[in-house]
Amino acid sequence: MYRGCSKISIDSKGRLAVPSRYRALILEQAQNNLVITLNPLDRSLYLYPLPEWEIIEDKLAALSDFDKQSRRTKQMMRGYANDCQLDSQGRILIPKELRGHAELSRQAIILGQGNKFEIWNEKTWEKQRDDWLESVGDESTSSSSDSLRSLSL
Repeated sequence: MYRGCSKISIDSKGRLAVPSRYRALILEQAQNNLVITLNPLDRSLYLYPLPEWEIIEDKLAALSDFDKQSRRTKQMMRGYANDCQLDSQGRILIPKELRGHAELSRQAIILGQGNKFEIWNEKTWEKQRDDWLESVGDESTSSSSDSLRSLSL
């Protein structure tokens, strides 16, 4: 289970070091094999351990090609999926087209999201986070589902 938020650097070759606290679990779960792809909902990236990506791929395959949104989600997530491996220093190489999608340069944020990570441009994440936090109590934008209300946060 991946959780937490870390500020990370991206080097001039487009590599980022996965925080050390996650590396043993990635080795155990996926033998350092990961898949990185774009997030079709935001200007960020998804980073999956390979076994988790295989589950997502099966779910994507089950979506109908006759539904426009499903087809586009499949095209984006599978079309931009790249296999990557943690190197001996715990780094992965982010392909140039994915760095462009997420507007990644030197500083980024990696968010543990349970079965995967999200990778964000630091400034984009900070703005998005602040916007979300400001709108939490705004009833005009609040449409909390029963499942969210049941969390009793």
